[in-house]
Amino acid sequence: MSWRTIPMKFPGTCIVCKKKIEVNEIVLWAKGLGVKHQSCAEVVELKCAICGGQAGCQQCEFMEDCDRNKVSQLCICKKCYEEKEAFTLYQKAISKHHPLLNL
Repeated sequence: MSWRTIPMKFPGTCIVCKKKIEVNEIVLWAKGLGVKHQSCAEVVELKCAICGGQAGCQQCEFMEDCDRNKVSQLCICKKCYEEKEAFTLYQKAISKHHPLLNL
């Protein structure tokens, strides 16, 4: 599915950041998916180092300060972070996928 650049004809909500989109604002639209700000399209979503799912960058408390193009790609999602043995799970996952790190 390709994203098309369009001007908004009606007010809406960004599917990425959930913030309001105003009439005449230039956005990206995909049929069946919705609309998003052009700046939200540039957001790189990291994968969880433990489960491989989305790390949840949009909800991360460090989102404003995090440059996902420069930081470690070894983040974890909130679900894995809240596990009882999160650090042990993290160490095992990193050791398995990145043996050179020698954890």
